[in-house]
Amino acid sequence: MLDISYNGVTLAYIGDAVIELYLREALISFGVTDTGRLSAAAQKLVCAPMQSALLEKLLPLLTPEEEAAYRLGRNHKVNGKPKRATVAEYARATGMEAVFGYLHLSGAKERANLLLQEIYMEQLLQIKNDI
Repeated sequence: MLDISYNGVTLAYIGDAVIELYLREALISFGVTDTGRLSAAAQKLVCAPMQSALLEKLLPLLTPEEEAAYRLGRNHKVNGKPKRATVAEYARATGMEAVFGYLHLSGAKERANLLLQEIYMEQLLQIKNDI
């Protein structure tokens, strides 16, 4: 059950860190030690347009509780215009981050890792081949 004491932005704030840590660990597993290259690769994967696009893979996999967390993050009112993304991309990315924040705070870390692996596998393999 979704803990309603957290709002969508709080869930997204934690979820952003969860996604970033997952991707950083995946990238360093490729043996790259140049932090500049690692940061550039990670940045491409966590930007709002990429997260918004990856959401198409994620949405069909979500449970009703995870969908509720997604909607909570997506529907949060944004003050100002996001950089490098449309308002819709930013809202969808915030919703995606909220899902992973919810999973982390619920103690469902294995579920979070499974979903992250599923949606990011193709991009991570491409980066691995490019390195």
